[in-house]
Amino acid sequence: MAKKVVATLKKEGSTQKFAKVIKAIKSPKTGAYTFKEEIVPEEQVKDILARK
Repeated sequence: MAKKVVATLKKEGSTQKFAKVIKAIKSPKTGAYTFKEEIVPEEQVKDILARK
């Protein structure tokens, strides 16, 4: 039976929520899309999506 990996981002006493942001980025060389994933605090989601 395989082991289950459980990761937690929550610290004791912290009420901060996190969101997973996935952005599609087009490669200028091949034209193919790649995906970049980031886990950021919910307050920073709009800032992350606004920048290139």
